[in-house]
Parts: sequence; structure tokens; C-alpha cells
Amino acid sequence: MLARDKVIYYGQPVAVVVAETPEAAADAVEAVRIDYEPLPAVVDPIAAMRPDAPVIRPKELEGEWAEAGMHATVAGGEELDVARLPANITNAARFRRGDVERGFAEADVVIERTYRTPFVHQSYLEPHAALAVPDPTGGLTIYTCTQGQFYARNVTASTLGLHPEQVTLVPMEVGGGFGGKTVLLEPLAGALALRTGRPVKLALTRMEEFLLATPAPGAVIELKTGARKDGTITAIKARVIFDSGAYPGAPVNIALLLLGGYYRCENLDLEGYEVLTNKPGVGAYRAPGAPQATFAIEQQVDEMARALGWDPIEFRLRNASETGDPQPNGVPWPQIGLRTVLERMREHPVWRNRRSDPNEGYGVAIGGWPGGVEPCAANVRLNIDGTLSVTLGSVDLTGTNTVMAMIAAEVLDQPVERVRVVTAPSNLAPYAGMSGGSKVTYTMGLAVQAAAEDARRQILEIASAELEAAPEDLELVDGAVRVRGVPDRSITLERIAGISMTFGGKYAPVYGSGRAVITQQSPGFNGQIAHVRVDPDTGEVELLELVAIQDVGRAINPALVTGQVQGGAAQGVGWALHEGMVYDDNGQPLNPTLMDYDLPKATHLPPIQVELVELPSAVGPFGAKGVGEPPVIPTAAAIANAIADAAGVRLTELPMTPARVLAALKQAG
Repeated sequence: MLARDKVIYYGQPVAVVVAETPEAAADAVEAVRIDYEPLPAVVDPIAAMRPDAPVIRPKELEGEWAEAGMHATVAGGEELDVARLPANITNAARFRRGDVERGFAEADVVIERTYRTPFVHQSYLEPHAALAVPDPTGGLTIYTCTQGQFYARNVTASTLGLHPEQVTLVPMEVGGGFGGKTVLLEPLAGALALRTGRPVKLALTRMEEFLLATPAPGAVIELKTGARKDGTITAIKARVIFDSGAYPGAPVNIALLLLGGYYRCENLDLEGYEVLTNKPGVGAYRAPGAPQATFAIEQQVDEMARALGWDPIEFRLRNASETGDPQPNGVPWPQIGLRTVLERMREHPVWRNRRSDPNEGYGVAIGGWPGGVEPCAANVRLNIDGTLSVTLGSVDLTGTNTVMAMIAAEVLDQPVERVRVVTAPSNLAPYAGMSGGSKVTYTMGLAVQAAAEDARRQILEIASAELEAAPEDLELVDGAVRVRGVPDRSITLERIAGISMTFGGKYAPVYGSGRAVITQQSPGFNGQIAHVRVDPDTGEVELLELVAIQDVGRAINPALVTGQVQGGAAQGVGWALHEGMVYDDNGQPLNPTLMDYDLPKATHLPPIQVELVELPSAVGPFGAKGVGEPPVIPTAAAIANAIADAAGVRLTELPMTPARVLAALKQAG
């Protein structure tokens, strides 16, 4: 975080003041004098790619691509030698298949456009905050709002030269994360606590969030696609340039995978670059790389369909990838529900009953997420009062602790009220990965299921001995174990706890453990229908209806799943019509406050209609798939397609503000 030798972006900290009160710290800051020597700034990623562009930072400095990997894993592709590329290109990838030039020659229509998306902040309600407390042994306890306690612990320990077990991370309730709460303040707070020998709290103001935190990267996507009259997509060619700000970390591979993965196409040439500029470093934001890529490909697919006289949904169905089709990296798609989602979209009343009212239009788009995987573990124990506790290390962002309680209760045949879930600190919790990438229920759910099954086996063994009945003849009921068909022969869970956790107990305590290591992803797809009205005089876009249809595998808690889909779609509206960090030519932010950074308000949103498609995963617990990422992905593209339907103009830059819409209308005449 602190500048080394030179400041890379506006607002980068160069020194730290520690005081007992905020007022004293503010006074001390006024006494600090810093001499700056102005350097040329590069804020445009295209300009930063030039060989003669000012070097943002040396390539030999360690980069960080860990966050993208925690959200989704993308294997394969060509590894390009970035050492031979201009200095500000820190990552490059390419996926190729077939012959794109032949594919374009076979096409009856070819569309070529450039799409641009800005930095977008996660805009969580709670700013970053961390409290570091030193201990007499030279270690630290850090209370922090992080999405991944073990990752934050490891980075902090490595930065400070400590053994990981010298740092205890206590994950607090997170007031919004969306990928932006990984590790930021913890190493600095820890260093200050060790230096002063006193507890140190570090919390960002809202403006500091916009200056220092890690928003979604901006992107420039040059995309060319072709299709035949029969509706077959013949070629996709793309160059994706991610503006990753001051540090590496943009999701190049994920974006390329999705650009060429939604639809079957024999001829692909997809290349991507991660470019440094004089802006803050970027990070993950719900489905990193996917909204940007989907905004481009789903507009071009729509444009090709209309140019060829195809219905937009039928054109997508004609080309939709299915289970077993190769992705751009050559890996076959696992089980996916894209076709089913499109069929549900086609039958939805909003689409079937669309009207031809003046200045109104309808648009559709789909978005998919490959899904994250990471090893994890969990424990389930029987408490002295006969209730059960689930102990895990994953951070609850989306109600996942409720889902874990439901999974354990289902396995143990107990009311969910008898199950308590505890997220333990890093020195006590079994391992868990980052809460991100729509993978907590998918991975941790299996570990909890295995731990509950282990605890169930132990409970039945004790009950079998006490009731003198075979385990297979027993059943778990509300707070007890009984012999099937003989209700009077039973033993309570409280009694089982009493004879296994007291002085003179006859049995070992019930302590189930479960581990999960999943390598098979279960992608989720979301399709959206947008209905808009465009004011031809002002360019204002009014969102009249928004439908989100998603394959969720199995909705273990339908209310939570529905809320996730609605929340993601609402954030997608922000991407589409409102949000974007703006910088001047010197890299100075022009809207670093909530007064200036335009977030969608409740009044900007219609009731979001959600339809859940349940195509159970063969891997996830009880068939569950990841849910959190897909709903944010297609919204901007669906709204852009609706604007094109209403006003006949294509918007290729986000956000689609009234000024941009009006300019497009005037240019179209």
C-alpha cells in the first residue's frame, strides 16, 4: 500500500501517523511535509501499451493474481512471454481454435465494434477496517472484515516476516464485500501494532475507499464476430485489454473463456492483456471479468441475430453451448443449464407479451460463471445440551451459515433450530478458502455434509450400545434417537452427550469431521430480460421490467437464493446505467465520494422478477451450484440490447448515461 520511491497513483499513502484519537492524528498529519516531483501520468491502457510509454512499475516486482484464482480457475491457453512485450503489460493470454479468417469468409454478416467499461467500485456499506493487537510473544491478533481469513493471515504473516501461526485472524461480520474485502489494511495495522506495542485500529473513510481500495478493472474489448444466414456463428475474434491500475490482478483468462464459451464456434482467436496505469490497483468484484466480456459478446450476438432476421433468443438457442462442448481452453463444459435457461426466457410472459409502444424496447442477454473450487474442512460436534455446533472457517457473506445449518440438520434429521454455526478464528477453525467465486455452499457444504454424516455415525453407535439395537434399526428424530417402530425405546441427544462428555463417561465425545476437495466445477447460468423506455429528448433510460432466470442446481434455501439473484441484478443495473470511476488525464479521481459516484437507488429499480431453474449438480451438496456471481453478469448487455430495440442505437461504453444515449441518438440522426 505504501509508496516505494515513487507514488504510482493519486492518493497512494507515503507515510503513517499513529495517535490516540482521530483528532490528534489529523493534527499530526498537518505537520507532515512531502515534496513531490511531478511525473508523466498514463491513465489510458491503450497508451500504456506503447513501447515508449512511461513505465508504471518494474516487471520484476512481484504481482498478485491470487484473487482471480480464488473466484474461478481457468486452465489452458497459450502462455505469452510478457518479458518480450512492452513494460506495462504484465499478463497476456491467448486461446485459439480453427481458422478465424476462413470463418469470417464464410459469414453472411460480420460485426466489429470496440466496447469500453470503466473501473467500478464494489460500494460496500462498511469501509475497510482492521484492529491489530500485539501479544507478549511477538505475535498478533487481528480483527478484520475480510472474505478470507486464512489468505489474509498468510499475506499478513509473510509481509511482516512472521510464521503464519503467530498471526491469529478473527473474521468479523462483513458489511458487504462483493470480492473487495480480501486483504488490504491487515499488514499495515499489524506492522504498526508491533512497532508501538499497542493495539492499533485502522479504518478508511469513504473517500479513502475510492482512492485506495481495489475496484473492478476497466476494459477495452475489440470484438469481431461473424455468422451465416442459417444462424450459425462462424468466427469470434477478440482483443481484450484490462486496465489493472497500479498492480497486476485483472481476470484476463476468465474474460477470454466467457467471450468464446457461451456459444459453439469452430473458429476462435481470443487474446487478452493486463496493462498497468497510474490508477489504484484493481481486484475482484462479483464475477470478475464476466460483466465486461458479456457486455461485448451479448451485444454482438444480439446485433448479428437482428441483422440476419433471427429472433434473439432463437439465435442464441441455435448456437448455445451444451454439456460436453469444448470451451475456448479446450476443456469440455461440465453439466450446464444454458439451453434450459434460454427456453425459460422464451416462455416468460414479459418476453412473450412484449409490446411495440413508442420509445420502448426489450432486450435479452445471458451470462455464465465457471465456478470456483478450493479444498476446505468442517467439524460438527454434539453439545452437552443435545444441540449441535458446526465449526468452520469460511466467512458468511450471503447467508451461507444458514445454509450450512440446514445441511447439517438435514443429515442429522434435526430441526435447524438445534444447529448452531460458528465461524472460528484462524487458530481454531478448520481450513477454508476465500468466500468468493460462488463456491462456499458448493465446497464447504460438502465438508459440512461429510462432518454431519460422521457425527451421525458416532451418535448412532452410542445409541446402539445403549438401546441394544443395531445402528441400522435406529432413527434420529427431534432431539433423540429411537428404535424404528418402537417409539418408547429411545435415548435423547442430551443423554448421549451426558455419557460422552462428563466425568466417568462411557463413550468418546461426538465430534464429526469432514473434508472436501473438489476439482469439478458446476457452472451456473443466468438469463435476463430487460424492458426499457428511452426519452428521445433527454436520453434518460427508464428500466420498466427486469427478469432474471438462473440455473441454481438446487436451491437449498430458496429465499436466500432469490435474494442473491435480485441483489446481483441490482448491481448489474449499476454497471449498466450509473456506475464508473472517472479520472482526469493526470490520474486524479473526479468522483471519489458517494455524492459524485452514482449508485442506483431503489427508485431506479423495478421489482426484479426471479425464476429459479433447478438442474441439480452431480457434485454439489444436495445438487447445489454456485449462485452469487451469475446474476450481475448479463444485466448491462440486456439493457443495452433493450435500448437498441427501443431507440435503434448501440451503446458500446458503460455506464449508458443519459448524455451518452443522447449523443448516440443525435449521431444516428
